[in-house]
Amino acid sequence: MGADYLGGQFTAACLKVGTSSFADFLGASAPELLPGARTAGPAALSAAGSGAGGGPGADLPHGTTIVAVDFTGGVIMVGDRRSTAGSMIAQRDIEKVFRSDDFSCVGISGVAGIGLELVRLFQLELEHYEKLEGRTLSLEGKANRLAAFVRGNLGGAMQGLVVVPLYAGYDEETGKGRIFSYDPAGGRYEERNYHSIGSGSVFARGALKKLYTAGMAEDEAVTACMQALYDAADDDSATGGPDLARRIYPVVAVITEDGFRRLTDDEAGEYVQAVVAERLQSPGGPTAPLRQATT
Repeated sequence: MGADYLGGQFTAACLKVGTSSFADFLGASAPELLPGARTAGPAALSAAGSGAGGGPGADLPHGTTIVAVDFTGGVIMVGDRRSTAGSMIAQRDIEKVFRSDDFSCVGISGVAGIGLELVRLFQLELEHYEKLEGRTLSLEGKANRLAAFVRGNLGGAMQGLVVVPLYAGYDEETGKGRIFSYDPAGGRYEERNYHSIGSGSVFARGALKKLYTAGMAEDEAVTACMQALYDAADDDSATGGPDLARRIYPVVAVITEDGFRRLTDDEAGEYVQAVVAERLQSPGGPTAPLRQATT
């Protein structure tokens, strides 16, 4: 690293022996670069929240609904593509689901700018640890590190700049997919079977409650997620449904023992087309049987 990089402030710090955490290194060397450390002042927050939405940061772009489901062989995370600023659509094709490393992914809801910064730092944290230690963190360890980053933004969250992630990955030790949710204070909770975050999450979880079954195959789990996002978009104006005219489809991440894989637009589009075709016949979507069939 050159001596003139950021005024040479990292030159001496890079030569010191420290922990394998990049966030700890950044906190000691340049804490102002950490997410949450550059919280806007009262004047800026007042201006940002002066729109129709009201409240600090109400008119900043916000990400919305993310869903995750485990299945036989791994876990799936799907995110819609809409971001909103107050009552306006800020972007139609934003991405809110990201690869965090070879065996996990993270999705974000809340203030998009801070969320994207948090994801980039988390990706770098995992890569930095692996290079220094020569091995990867356990899935549990990764989930705990993400909790620390969310907690670091507590000051911003108290001012209305809330970011809440959803984390999922394939646990190489147990051979199963696992899902972790967080609260704005950095609390970490492991979810069973499925979960959803964001403004449309209550509708998405309601759909998944009826559609999820243990031991689902990958294609069934992806379809269930697509149906859940469709229901969320049907009732929540901040959640974007599939845009067939622009070919904007949800981001779908699949994680198995073979690692992280993102479905191509053509692959995601096939699921979307099937769901939309079904909704033309049954706008309310698939229904769950009232009784289990007896043999």
